[in-house]
Amino acid sequence: MLAIIIPYYKITFFGETLESLANQTEKRFKVYIGDDAGPENPANLLEKYKNKFDFVYHRFDNNLGGVSLTQQWERCITLSGNEEWIMILGDDDVLGENVVEEFYKNLPEIERESINVIRYATQVIDEKARVNSEIYFHPIKEKSTDFLFKKMKNQTRSSLSEYLFRRENFKKYEFYDFPLGWHSDDMAFLLLSNFSIIYTINFATIKIRISNISISGKLDNIYLKNKATQLFYYTISDNYISYFTKKQRIKLIEKVEVNFFRQKSVFLFFKITRWHLRKTDLFNFFKFIRRIYINS
Repeated sequence: MLAIIIPYYKITFFGETLESLANQTEKRFKVYIGDDAGPENPANLLEKYKNKFDFVYHRFDNNLGGVSLTQQWERCITLSGNEEWIMILGDDDVLGENVVEEFYKNLPEIERESINVIRYATQVIDEKARVNSEIYFHPIKEKSTDFLFKKMKNQTRSSLSEYLFRRENFKKYEFYDFPLGWHSDDMAFLLLSNFSIIYTINFATIKIRISNISISGKLDNIYLKNKATQLFYYTISDNYISYFTKKQRIKLIEKVEVNFFRQKSVFLFFKITRWHLRKTDLFNFFKFIRRIYINS
């Protein structure tokens, strides 16, 4: 069965999220709502959906998302039962009516292929539910490392709400606690797929809301987003670079180099040197040294 987990905080768009759950053509799912001590109690709103789908609501005593968004995601997951598959749905995102139905239609093939991560086609909407993008489709089977590089080149997009993770595999890892949870979803699809295949369901769409009250849409958190981006590429380069092709490794290290040239960090110099000598080649190491000389 499928667990849909909602880390709740704001009520502004929550009604649209709940309505999309009530409209599912397949009802084999259970919703777990973890209220992060939000300022607006959703009790009256939830009452309207009491008999429309199966859900559990729990209000936490303290706000955790303001300190660590990923820890809020994780404690919401602990509310769930033993469902085999987990979706972490934003409290402002909207499921197409056939999202759950398509999951069960594709499940036999997913099980045959031993897939651990599933994603859906997506479309971006704004605060008035106006469509702001094309529908983002993906190859049915795509290596997660290749997908990351498409995203790095701005050829595609993704966010946490569009993924399903197998619970058994999820137990092996925790979310990387990057600031604002920025790139924590990217690390999740890499780790939980074992740096292997993501299976895409393109016949159902999830609408991802980007507004002036969402982390993605806000403009006053650029510093933290940049810090998270630096940590993300450093973490991959230092711990998981072997899963990538040589060409991809070079590009990942170049992402960390940007931070090195800002900070002139001796620590980063030795790290980047080590990565090149062990994971690329002498030629790319000397290109790095040359860039230092040019920028000095």
